[in-house]
Amino acid sequence: MSKALLKTGRPIFFFLCEWGVEDPATWGPGIGNRWRTTGDIADNWERMTKRADKNDKWASYAGPGGWNDPDMLEVGNGSMTMEEYRSHFSIWALAKAPLIRGCDIRSMDLDTHQILSNSEVIAVNQDKLGVQGKKVKKDGDLEVWAGPLSQKRVAVVLWNKGSSPDKIVANFSDIGVPPFALVDVRDLWAHTTEAKVKEQISAYLDPHACKMYIIIQK
Repeated sequence: MSKALLKTGRPIFFFLCEWGVEDPATWGPGIGNRWRTTGDIADNWERMTKRADKNDKWASYAGPGGWNDPDMLEVGNGSMTMEEYRSHFSIWALAKAPLIRGCDIRSMDLDTHQILSNSEVIAVNQDKLGVQGKKVKKDGDLEVWAGPLSQKRVAVVLWNKGSSPDKIVANFSDIGVPPFALVDVRDLWAHTTEAKVKEQISAYLDPHACKMYIIIQK
């Protein structure tokens, strides 16, 4: 099929799906442009987080022209909280996964629309550098995910997967930022910027909530 599509001489995006059974990230580049790395997602916290973790395993195989796909978005389907949906959207964007809406847009509420239309988060997903972000630090249920962006920026997600509120800290050394750098930190959900931040970023997060940032190096 890949050869037949190439022979048409037309630009065609070829999506492969065998649900990650034969580790398509290891052979998909050069054959297709996107491949499912997981079984089907469902509108629940456990299924979504397991898809995120399984997809993370293949982060180094993705890049421009070939993308890992942990399945479509469940945001707005009603069985997760808004915090869980915000985490879902943030991690999929950081991982450069296809942001395919899985809800009925005819009945989409305002909260769902605000998540799915966050242009700053979408811009991370569409960044021209095309590097998949990944999990870089884990302390029990507290996780830090990060990945480089164009213009020497770094995208970061602090994610509390646990059932209790807790504080998450990401040292600059955890996320690929020089330890003595002075940076601006853009909060992509609050749409605010904190200037001249040193050494680390941190947040106190509710259960299943996240914070998403862009680190802007001077």
